[in-house]
Amino acid sequence: MGRVIAGRYLLLHRLGSGGMGHVWLAHDQRLACEVALKEIVFRDPDPTGDEREARVARARAEARHAAGLRGHPHVVTVHDVLEHEGLPWIVMEYVAGAVDLKELVETRGPLAPAECARIGLAVLDALTAGHERGVMHRDVKPANILLAPDRSGAPYGRILLTDYGISVQPDAGETRYTLASVLVGTSGYLAPERATGGPPTPAADLFSLGCTLYHGVEGHGPFERESHLAEVTAVVMEEPRPAVRAGALGPVLQALLVKDPGRRPSAPEAEAALSRIVTPQAEGYARVQTDPGSQPPWAGSAAAPAPPGPGTDGFGQPVVASVSGPAHRRRELPRALRAVLAVSLGLVLALGGVWYAMAHQKSGGDGAASPYGSAVGLSAALQGGECVLADWPGDRFQGVPRLTPDPSCRDQAPDGQVMAFVSAASADEARKLGPARCEERTQEIRERLADVRSLAVVPTGAGFEAVGRRTACLVLGAHGPVYGPLGDRRKVGSDFTDTANMQRRDCLQTHSDRDARLVSCSGPHDEQVLGFTRLGRDVTLTEARTQSDAACAKDVPPRDYGFDPSVYTSGSWSSQGAWRSGTHFVVCTVRKQNGGTMEGDES
Repeated sequence: MGRVIAGRYLLLHRLGSGGMGHVWLAHDQRLACEVALKEIVFRDPDPTGDEREARVARARAEARHAAGLRGHPHVVTVHDVLEHEGLPWIVMEYVAGAVDLKELVETRGPLAPAECARIGLAVLDALTAGHERGVMHRDVKPANILLAPDRSGAPYGRILLTDYGISVQPDAGETRYTLASVLVGTSGYLAPERATGGPPTPAADLFSLGCTLYHGVEGHGPFERESHLAEVTAVVMEEPRPAVRAGALGPVLQALLVKDPGRRPSAPEAEAALSRIVTPQAEGYARVQTDPGSQPPWAGSAAAPAPPGPGTDGFGQPVVASVSGPAHRRRELPRALRAVLAVSLGLVLALGGVWYAMAHQKSGGDGAASPYGSAVGLSAALQGGECVLADWPGDRFQGVPRLTPDPSCRDQAPDGQVMAFVSAASADEARKLGPARCEERTQEIRERLADVRSLAVVPTGAGFEAVGRRTACLVLGAHGPVYGPLGDRRKVGSDFTDTANMQRRDCLQTHSDRDARLVSCSGPHDEQVLGFTRLGRDVTLTEARTQSDAACAKDVPPRDYGFDPSVYTSGSWSSQGAWRSGTHFVVCTVRKQNGGTMEGDES
């Protein structure tokens, strides 16, 4: 820390370490911005000339390969490669708030199949761009996939492939910068043909992608063993462990992990299969064709929830501080465009994902007295529409929360609400499929809200019959309370007391900068909610009142939703809740420039 590299980059602190060295957060003193610097470090304090030359050349190759993909939305941008005191440093884009997939799974647990499929589509897009240039990545693994907040502030909305350090262009005749005694890649994620000395190919990268997605949905690699040698042996000689959580993703993983590279799906085939999992029912989305063979197992067994009505209500507690501003009127988008927007925005905001209250692991006691287990603590079955308070043993979504019903949905700033139920034939089926089914059932409402996650409350074996053989599907605030009912559980005419339960396409009647009421979109209204954005950590709630209109105009421009810029403009609402939780989410709306009402033809 404190060193200045090449007379320009001030090292602030270390972000992480890998096989080639350390990655630092640095301040570019010339451009006054933050960048990431990869420092090449030798394990041997006095490396041989050949090893030093190979490491330096590999760093240059990484910069060259990654720079060739500059501007790709799913590749970390490399700006430059420089030498300092005889060693190379790679100057890269700093991705603020990023967490790699390996770390995310370790801290949050296995992800849902649709969530992994979305990540797979982004990484596949990046790999395909490299393959089209003749560049193989050769080290696709969870630690090389970054998930970071996007413009709207969705925690894992941006997906990036990083570390082209061992990539190669096999047809370009370039030197492969490796040591004879070192197997290039990561043992449990190598394709079998690579482990036995074969050349790098697109099919090998797709095998590694399959291993990576398997890790994401199962929580461990398909060939995970006690040693690297055992992992390499398993990759070559053994079949992957059967997936138990993969659901609709299972057949895709099975196809990607075929030993024979000639029998693996091509990139377009893999893309189509993953797209069907991400958006199995998206109308008008040309790349998604419904294929019953790839449908999730719950597709035919659970009716989709009724979409929340455009005019329903919220309430809550703290004061809503309106950041007033003009806005734009909304016209209906073409169906295909609406579907694409719904898919992209919804999946980004829904990526808070499903969480599984594993009460069955801590059940104890009588099933009827504690049907979800002693950790959850409820003595009776959850009811539809019931609000709950959640007391987590540590950070939110870490461990199993103790739940308390909140019948009023407002007296104590509820953390969430029961939005659906999914039935099962047995307690074992509920345990295995309940979380994924709850994610499916709550996806629509989560797409409409800024900062929520799904929680599946699964009954214990002893309590399975007592709760009617159903898993309760909750939607909870990801970083704080929701301050009132959600979706169609709200009443038209109710006042909002916090922005947490404002949702896309809500129509608002506003009496002052601090008074917003949910009204029907079919009648006169002052504003309509378009989406969300997030202000910087250093912005106070008071400062938000002067900054958030401009932020919404930039990140959620009404013209993108079909509003005439000569008639409509951006508005915004912020609240104490978003600042208490540290998320700094702002609700972006559209309204008429002249302050007139909108009459219902926008939705």
